[in-house]
Amino acid sequence: MPYLSNIIFAIILILAVGYFAKNVKKLIRNIKLGKDTDRTDNKSQRWKNMAMIALGQSKMVRRPVSGFLHVIVYVGFVIINLEVLEIILDGLFGTHRIGLAVLPVSVYGFFIGTFEILACLVFVSVIIFWMRRNVIKLARFWKSEMTSWPKNDGNFILYFEMVLMSLFLIMNATDLQFQVLNSGNTISQFIAPWFSGFPESTSHVIERGAWWLHIIGILVFLNYLYFSKHLHILLAFPNTFYGNLKPKGQMTNVDAVTNEVMMMMDPNADPFAAPAEGTEDDVPEKFGASDVQDLNWVQLLNAYTCTECGRCTSECPANQTGKKLSPRKIMMDTRDRLEEVGKNIDANNGEFKEDGKQLLDDYITKEELWACTSCNACVEACPVSIDPLSIILEMRRYLVMEQSAAPTELNNMMTNIENNGAPWPYNQMDRLNWKNE
Repeated sequence: MPYLSNIIFAIILILAVGYFAKNVKKLIRNIKLGKDTDRTDNKSQRWKNMAMIALGQSKMVRRPVSGFLHVIVYVGFVIINLEVLEIILDGLFGTHRIGLAVLPVSVYGFFIGTFEILACLVFVSVIIFWMRRNVIKLARFWKSEMTSWPKNDGNFILYFEMVLMSLFLIMNATDLQFQVLNSGNTISQFIAPWFSGFPESTSHVIERGAWWLHIIGILVFLNYLYFSKHLHILLAFPNTFYGNLKPKGQMTNVDAVTNEVMMMMDPNADPFAAPAEGTEDDVPEKFGASDVQDLNWVQLLNAYTCTECGRCTSECPANQTGKKLSPRKIMMDTRDRLEEVGKNIDANNGEFKEDGKQLLDDYITKEELWACTSCNACVEACPVSIDPLSIILEMRRYLVMEQSAAPTELNNMMTNIENNGAPWPYNQMDRLNWKNE
């Protein structure tokens, strides 16, 4: 059958896109397990953040070496994959380089030539990234939370990109009709001599093999994203758009607690009056968070967006002084627990069945939570606007308000504030005694 290859290609494409769509649907379902929060304010600033941080990589280049290499890989991989459109059309309609039929040779050659240069730059950058991980062994890639899967996942992605870039260049180098054009073969012309001793039929087989492996590799990589930290290449855009725009030192309040405090401070307040507009009248079922369902959906989006780059942990003063806290681990644990909850729902016909586990204690320990200094260094360091501190604070709130499990030092401080109006154990009348000494 003359169209057998087209049919096979169409089936592979449909299966790959269908499986990807299924996983995207599951991803959205899991994120929606979080509580609702409004992040629709100041849209102009949100669009600007997305353009500057996700698209423009503004925070990534704060570390020049890794930032510059990441920009090359990011830009190169995105632009090179524009050729996937041509490959898909060729695969579906049985054409060969359909771009030559609609574009002048010089224009087509400019695009393919640019793709080849970028492919070469991406290949070199990926090798450097691999060496940083496996030869130089940068400390942030070898922390305790970087167990076998996170460590291997980073390498798998690099191998994927090496292979895909190589197949793209080999495909062009063994395409004799393309090489004859002498336009666009900026890099492949130097690879073509490697295959010059082969019969034309053999070169054609190699070219077709590279073509099939290249597109199948891209489709496999597309579906690998859901299981990989590389999911951030898709989620970085919504994550930066829905990022927190409030000052970094500002913490969230529970409306029910705020109303209670206001009534305590205002002797003229009517305890039976209707709550102010925009506040919640009901006391929440739980203060703070002990499991992923207690977090809001933006925090769960943060967990899926985490790149596991370790910049947050490398900047964390608690981690630097040997404490157990790692902001990266907080995000990884949140994602792992969320995935576990999602699988639980899948296994129980769409309903969550209590499994006796929760994010607190089973994944994140109290020691980690109380080691945090709330300095926001991790938030500032993250290249895609992830906020580990917000999760830490919600879990601390649960410990204090639900379990009364604050450390002794914190309990003493709160008692002093309650009794003396300040964190120090001195009566207000005695605060200035020091100046008389």
